[in-house]
Amino acid sequence: MNFYAWLTPSHLMMLGLLVGFAIAHSGLAALRPWGEKQIGPRLYRVLFALVSIPLAVVLIIYFFNHRYDGLQLWQVQGVPGVRSLVWILSAISFLFLYPATFNLLEIAAIQKPQVHLYETGIIRITRHPQMVGQVIWCIAHTMWIGTTFTLLTSIGLVLHHLFAVWHGDKRLLARYGEAFEAARSRTSVLPFLAILQGRQTLNWQELIRPAYLGVAGFIWLLWWAHPFLLRATASVRW
Repeated sequence: MNFYAWLTPSHLMMLGLLVGFAIAHSGLAALRPWGEKQIGPRLYRVLFALVSIPLAVVLIIYFFNHRYDGLQLWQVQGVPGVRSLVWILSAISFLFLYPATFNLLEIAAIQKPQVHLYETGIIRITRHPQMVGQVIWCIAHTMWIGTTFTLLTSIGLVLHHLFAVWHGDKRLLARYGEAFEAARSRTSVLPFLAILQGRQTLNWQELIRPAYLGVAGFIWLLWWAHPFLLRATASVRW
């Protein structure tokens, strides 16, 4: 038996898509100070979205269509409680991913997009909530699907987000200097670490925000529409 028989072309295609997305996304983030000087913050945000969103959509569709490719490493879909656990972890992942949706007018470039230095709300739990949310999402879906293709995708996504942690901190340090150093000393990348070490306190009132209703609604909509999304992506012959 060929040991590499599980390595289907889709594995290499997904690897290429992940590398391409990482280069485009992190590269445009690194070029933001220069780009905003050339074409302005609003137009640069539009450019960022026009590059990042289509690449993300391609990644999602390709993942949905090939998630069971390769070798089946484990099978737990019939184990009682696993399905519920996967949905609970997925919901938690979106609670960490939510900060990107709080400044929708900036994301849409209606208001002038800005770089913010936050130290409240979920940032008290982790300085990089999007990374934590992505890791939780990857753990949940890799556990559920259990294939080499899904494992490869999850490893790629996690590595990109770990790089983004370093890259994001570097950019904030260059922009804010001592102010960011002070914020970094009071926060942590690992969830709850700064709180456990006494460097930070958790203020639950800051987590009670109307935006969470939107997050809860999105999670419910995603749960309801999940079968339709799978059927829709299956119609794309990638």
